[in-house]
Amino acid sequence: MSRLSLEALTLAQGGRTVLENISGTFEDGAITALVGANGAGKSTLIQAIMGLLPPLNGKVSCGVPKERRAWLPQQLALDLTFPMSVEELMLSGCWPTHGTFKRYGPADYRRMHSIMQRLGLSGLAHRPLGELSGGQRQRALLGRTLMQEAELLLLDEPFANVDTHTVEILCDTLREMASAGATVIVVLHDMEQLAQLADCVLLLASGHAQWVEPETLLERHHAPARRHAHTQAPFISLNLPDVPPCSTY
Repeated sequence: MSRLSLEALTLAQGGRTVLENISGTFEDGAITALVGANGAGKSTLIQAIMGLLPPLNGKVSCGVPKERRAWLPQQLALDLTFPMSVEELMLSGCWPTHGTFKRYGPADYRRMHSIMQRLGLSGLAHRPLGELSGGQRQRALLGRTLMQEAELLLLDEPFANVDTHTVEILCDTLREMASAGATVIVVLHDMEQLAQLADCVLLLASGHAQWVEPETLLERHHAPARRHAHTQAPFISLNLPDVPPCSTY
């Protein structure tokens, strides 16, 4: 079952076509890794899925209510000088359904503290975001999406510049969300994380896209490394492979 599909989607940025004629579906309850070289169009596609970029042609069809769609951007997009605490950030996840100015009730705070404990953030409720480590900030951002009860979650390089403990927590939480029926799309550059997380891969290259099985992509990536034992094949150099489509496509 799928509530998110792309139909002959063509996207442009700054008058330049970035992605062309992409069609396919993202399955409910699955984690799709979005991969490709820098400039391949990953962020452009995320913007289109979130409704922030109108298509040049085609369309994005999404059956997930807007208040249940969440986007976790790269940490570099955060303004760490803004005076916001972990508690305030996480409670802001209630805004789409709760309203910006409505008072929070005891149930909201109980749920927030339960999520904080789950993410290893207990005791940091009043800590300003600018005083957190990169891993703590990333967990707080994910906590906001859990407060939102997101059914569609897009994450842009969520594992960049975070500690191993945070990677483990994020992976476990994303897998739990997918198991509960959420559609999860993650921009990834690390093959180990792709092998651990991805049910399917959407590979972007040269303005086009192809759904592939993670195992097939991993095999193609490691083959050059086996031929050159001391040189790891760069993930971002992959071109669109001539392989069978992912079974969730």
